[in-house]
Amino acid sequence: MRVRHTGGMKESPAVIESRRFATRRVPLLRPLGWLAAGWRDFMRCPVPGLLHGLLLAGFGVVLIVAAGDAFWLLTGAFTGFLLVSPILATGLYTVSRALQRQGHADTRMAFAAWAPRDGRLVVFGVLLALAGTGWVMTSASLITAFAGAPVPSPQAFMKVVVLADEGRLFETWLALGGLLAAPVFASSVVAIPLLLDREISVLGAVFTSWRVVMDNPVTLAFWAALIALLTVAGMVLAMLGLVVVVPLLAHASWHAYRDLVDTSGLAELD
Repeated sequence: MRVRHTGGMKESPAVIESRRFATRRVPLLRPLGWLAAGWRDFMRCPVPGLLHGLLLAGFGVVLIVAAGDAFWLLTGAFTGFLLVSPILATGLYTVSRALQRQGHADTRMAFAAWAPRDGRLVVFGVLLALAGTGWVMTSASLITAFAGAPVPSPQAFMKVVVLADEGRLFETWLALGGLLAAPVFASSVVAIPLLLDREISVLGAVFTSWRVVMDNPVTLAFWAALIALLTVAGMVLAMLGLVVVVPLLAHASWHAYRDLVDTSGLAELD
């Protein structure tokens, strides 16, 4: 990879590319505004969001049925969902983009975004899928190896893992999940909407995402917590809550990107 020398330091082309435009600092409670804007987009064009939500809720139900009494596997799968969710929302970013630029959008437009024409999005999706798979395997190995008894159900997970009298299995599980989730979130929080919207490399989008996080660490920690809480709430409601939570968070994430990144220095994609 070619690099530029600046005062003895080496900068990659992706870093230089990312610095062609500015990021913005936003107030702590701005994520609530993103949710409000996401809800407005959902109401203006509800069908694509409902279809995405139904598909993901249905996938969750299939996982539950397929796993049977292997709840130790589902814990990793459901938390791993948070890692890959940014790429799953690509079609709804397209809807919000169209509403912003043209004032209207439709279902065809949303699902056309899934066609693998843009290699950058394919690469990013593969990377997120690898991260999610790695976490599922790590979570399953940790619980099966160190739990004091089998974990076939949510009740058993609470008793054997969360409320265990001995050891620190739950704390270790959370810490490992956080160690993986934090860099993935920092790398993807605005990267996929940016790749969908502008001419920029995958690494350039990732560096931009990290710049945004470094400029707004507390605000984006709050945003990450809202995403996790709403997603868990959607899953707890027999997966039906995801029908609304998925489009809400997807549309809100588009507005987070537009609020946090000044893309005036980059060419738009058609």
